[in-house]
Amino acid sequence: MYQKEKALSSEQLFDGIVVKLFRDDVELENGEKAVREYVKHPGGVCVAAVDDDENIYMVEQFRYPFGKALTEVPAGKLEYGEDPAQCGRRELKEEVGAVADSFEYLGCLYPTVAYDTEIIHMFLARGLHFGEQHLDDGEFLDVKKMPLKEAYKLVMENKMPDAKTQMAVMKAYLKLHGEV
Repeated sequence: MYQKEKALSSEQLFDGIVVKLFRDDVELENGEKAVREYVKHPGGVCVAAVDDDENIYMVEQFRYPFGKALTEVPAGKLEYGEDPAQCGRRELKEEVGAVADSFEYLGCLYPTVAYDTEIIHMFLARGLHFGEQHLDDGEFLDVKKMPLKEAYKLVMENKMPDAKTQMAVMKAYLKLHGEV
């Protein structure tokens, strides 16, 4: 089994607002050379916010790369070095207008391991208290409340194709129903 590749050189091709693109020359374990192109991303968080009646709070927003609105769990980008729980609490307040008494780590997700360093940290928020949204400049979204069981069903029917949403909804549902 191949366990490592040795970086021989690295070239940064693009330095964007959110991501950086690199092309590295590597040496494989068998001595052959290869090229690896990948995106460096600071990572992110997502929050399955579930109230006492087992409703989950989702956001619907336009996603430019897909040319349509998607329903997702509240989420956001980490600043480099930022604590994921702190980021998750901030995003929940900004996008849904909620704060949570309980904020439980559900694990992390590597959404695109072949070419992206992004890691998404997932949280379950309970004991919700609602106030006003504080959306970022240029951010437009609608908050949707639905039974967690319905969200789980939509995920299983592939009607919520976003990976972080699928994982967070499934983990929250299984956690709250004693499956994990």
